[in-house]
Amino acid sequence: MEKYIYDNSNGLWYELLGDYYLPCLFIPEEENHPIGIWGKKHQQYLKEYRPIFYNDLILSGKLYTYLADIDTQARNKLDLLVTQLAEKECISEYLKAQDQLSWVGAMNNIRNRAEEIVNKELIFTR
Repeated sequence: MEKYIYDNSNGLWYELLGDYYLPCLFIPEEENHPIGIWGKKHQQYLKEYRPIFYNDLILSGKLYTYLADIDTQARNKLDLLVTQLAEKECISEYLKAQDQLSWVGAMNNIRNRAEEIVNKELIFTR
């Protein structure tokens, strides 16, 4: 018996293992995109709460593209929210020059609220 055979009906190669021919399947290579903290958080969420969707992304070769996109969206949304909340609450460079400690406390508060919004709307959903 031949070690490898090709099936014209489905376009797959088969390899002889023992007495059976098994399809020679592989996961397509995908581009390696850098994933930041938001992409890693979302990946962990998918692994734990959406395993079917996570496995589908892996098998289709789109996981890192998807996570890089989520990471970019989250960073952009966080920057926008921090800017908008700081403007709304009149946290400015003037306050930073007058009272640095109050400015740092206010900006940390704003950043924490913005991170909670990003987590709720982008990271721990879908």
